Amino acid sequence: MRLLLLGPLELLDVRGARVELAGRLQRTLLATLAVRAGQVVSAERLIAELWGGQPPANAANALQAHIARLRRVVEAACGEPDRIVTRPPGYLLGLRAGETDAGEFVERAGAARAIAAADPARAIPPLRGALGLWRGPALEGCATGDVCAGEAAVLGEHRLTTLETLYDACLRAGRHAEVVGELEETTAAHPLRERFYDQLMVALYRCGRQSDALGVYDRARGRLLHELGVEPGPALRARMRSILSEPPAPPAPPGSLDDTVVLGLDIGRELAELQRRVETLAERQEALLRSLGTERR
Repeated sequence: MRLLLLGPLELLDVRGARVELAGRLQRTLLATLAVRAGQVVSAERLIAELWGGQPPANAANALQAHIARLRRVVEAACGEPDRIVTRPPGYLLGLRAGETDAGEFVERAGAARAIAAADPARAIPPLRGALGLWRGPALEGCATGDVCAGEAAVLGEHRLTTLETLYDACLRAGRHAEVVGELEETTAAHPLRERFYDQLMVALYRCGRQSDALGVYDRARGRLLHELGVEPGPALRARMRSILSEPPAPPAPPGSLDDTVVLGLDIGRELAELQRRVETLAERQEALLRSLGTERR
């Protein structure tokens, strides 16, 4: 059995065939139990995830009926009983290592990030492999309650930090020309994330496109002022000043490894910051869930 969480929720059986899930409520119920796999999720929390502030009058009975149907679906998919068990005050889904694409992504991305610090070129294929597991926004269509929305945010941030690590690795490996197009698309998709603008400026500068690199700064500044009413942060301003102070760079040959590729970027510091962001988001989600559980008691 395999659960796909990095996109619309999908359940695959032991043969890899897709198992049909009956509607939004069943998908949300499975997603919530999967996000908290190995932990008891209270009936009250599940009701809130399924129906929000407008549960049916017989919510407890309705939940039991949905659990019973989902239990049959999961047992058929994995070919064994007792994957969803009743544990007061709610229910628990048991999953094994490797049964979710989200778990695989986190493991593969972490291993690739460790490689990137010392050997950026060798880290590029595993980073792309990890990112290739994504099919769309995490838990798409299920992230309506606090549990799934919190997990979707954590996974989404982890994806973005992995993208940042990938682009850093490409820049350090002298493969700047390969990622200019990708970074153009990524900055358009995430217009308030300054790190991607920074990386695009470096890639363009290394391609001998100094004026285009400075144009990226102007675009970022305009977007940040319009959306947030703030100027670019110190890192992006420093990048702009660094490019202005340098003569136009001749295009560097693809595959050349040159620390000046990132114009003085401290890769170790950046990677530590990426990891800190992921850990902070995870801690915030745990704190939110604990507070919600306390309020419900």
